[in-house]
Parts: sequence; C-alpha cells; structure tokens
Amino acid sequence: MEWKVRGIRGATTVAENSVAAISEGVTELLDEIEAHNQFKCEDIICVFFSATRDLDAIFPAAIARKRPGWDLVPLLDLQQMYVPGSLERCIRILIQVNSFYPQSAMIHRYLRNAKDLRPDLEVVDSIR
Repeated sequence: MEWKVRGIRGATTVAENSVAAISEGVTELLDEIEAHNQFKCEDIICVFFSATRDLDAIFPAAIARKRPGWDLVPLLDLQQMYVPGSLERCIRILIQVNSFYPQSAMIHRYLRNAKDLRPDLEVVDSIR
C-alpha cells in the first residue's frame, strides 16, 4: 500500500472575537480531528485555516503552532469569503496529510454551530 495525500476538513464557531475564545475553539477543533484520525505531525503536509471577517483577535495558525510537534508544520491563515447570511464567527480548517488510509476513512469534524454546515459528516460512532 502506498501513501497518498488525504484531506481532513472541519469547522467550529466561537462565542466572541477574543484571543481566549478563538484559542479555545481552535484547540477543541484540532483535538477532535486528531482524536478521530490516525496521523502524526510528520504526516502533515500543510494546514489551511480560514476565519470569517468578524474574527481578527489572533491567527488560528498561531494557536496551532503551539501544539507539540506542530512548530514545523506549514500553516496558513486566510479570510473566509463573505456571503451575506452565512455563519458568523466561524473558523474552518483543511489539513492535508500523507496516509495509507483511503479518503473515505478520514473523519471530518464540525463543532458547535458549524455542525449545520455538514450534517452529513456527523460522527456517530466511537473514537477510533
């Protein structure tokens, strides 16, 4: 079996535009993604974060960079495209990893109010 690049998606919302709220949300999202997927830091190719325009207190990548082993992971912050009526105070993530597992085995995590973005991806089974 050979390694292939796989994508893991996720999103969360935060209560307010503050360093504490954004840090809590990003940490919870990354904890959930890591708990449900089998990869090591050295398997990560890169990580893209996007945040809605109402979040500017801290870069999500600055939070991720503090995680053990994440200091050398290529991280990029982007501003999410604004669409009237879309979800506010939302942080989205795309992690690209090398994996032996098929794309169908990747577990995507949508938390808090972001659950409504992809209800089809709700995790109903136990943590692997």
